[in-house]
Amino acid sequence: MRLIGWKTAIVVSGLAVALAGCQDVLESVDNKAEYKLPKKLVNKMKAHDQRVRAPIMMRIFKQEGILEVWKAKGTGRYALVKEYEICKWSGQLGPKFREGDRQAPEGYYDIRPHQMNPNSSYYLSFNMGYPNRYDRAHGRTGSNLMVHGACSSAGCYSMTDEQVIEIYAFAREAFRGGQSAFQVQAYPFRMTADNMAAHRDSKHYEYWQMLKVGYDHFELTKRPPKVDVCDGKYVFNQMVEEEGDEFHPRRACPPSAAPQSLQLAYAAHQKKYDAQFAKAVKEIEKPLKTPAIATLLAPKTTEKQSRIEQRAVSAREPLPSTAPASVSPEPLPPAASVDTAVTTPTPTPSPSETASTKQPRKKKSWWRVW
Repeated sequence: MRLIGWKTAIVVSGLAVALAGCQDVLESVDNKAEYKLPKKLVNKMKAHDQRVRAPIMMRIFKQEGILEVWKAKGTGRYALVKEYEICKWSGQLGPKFREGDRQAPEGYYDIRPHQMNPNSSYYLSFNMGYPNRYDRAHGRTGSNLMVHGACSSAGCYSMTDEQVIEIYAFAREAFRGGQSAFQVQAYPFRMTADNMAAHRDSKHYEYWQMLKVGYDHFELTKRPPKVDVCDGKYVFNQMVEEEGDEFHPRRACPPSAAPQSLQLAYAAHQKKYDAQFAKAVKEIEKPLKTPAIATLLAPKTTEKQSRIEQRAVSAREPLPSTAPASVSPEPLPPAASVDTAVTTPTPTPSPSETASTKQPRKKKSWWRVW
């Protein structure tokens, strides 16, 4: 048994070298591909009208570092079952463009049974199917982009082994329940008005606006959107008007439309979103329009000037006009020493006389006056 395990490890390690997307060492446990979901989690699903083998879908958010698993209820609408913190993802916000850019993909991907890998060298994994129809229409390249364990990424979404064993079990049970493919929606962030406003200057903004339509459709319907590609762009929940028409990634989109109920709901949602987006942009730009220095200094200058004026009035002296605001007026001598000065008016001295007369006054000491 040990010999067989050793040979198996060598074969799997050899296969790992050929994978360009992700690299890590083999870790394995018995029956990991048949791991049963925890009883507590199963009971939670049953309480929410979700069968263990009901269809699933997943959402990935790079910025938040979250992978969500959603499961269909008896009504056909989906509800969140569990979310997992992504251990590692590589690259930056934005889609993947070419082989070797170490960028985790963004977009809409369908996962079928043949993409599941119970013998992965990354504990367990499933291939995301990159490049999809949209990616290929734009000449994007790459291979072996996965969701897997081992917590190591070079273009993949990597989970811990404890996380991926549950995620894999969700997918396995859904396939056994009859689901032919489940959808993975990979986003740069939760596509709220605040997040979109914060990233409105990104070179990927138009691409994200396109992804957001599918994001919004799911938020409104709680059903994975029908995804097609035509004219080099994603389109969602579109039904062709003429029988025989089809969507082709590099051809113009055929006449099509979403169900009227969805159109009305989306229009109302978009109106509300536009108001939220405008408000978010205004809040972001508000600090840029306010001269911070002027705002901070103006009240202080006014307050200081007021103090000087009050001090001058109480001292019955003219307000100094040339002295800096920070210089306090020279204190007056005691009242007993200024009796003669008050009763004997003197002519206003010239600047030169003032300079010469002030010189000896500075040398006097108050104790001599007393």
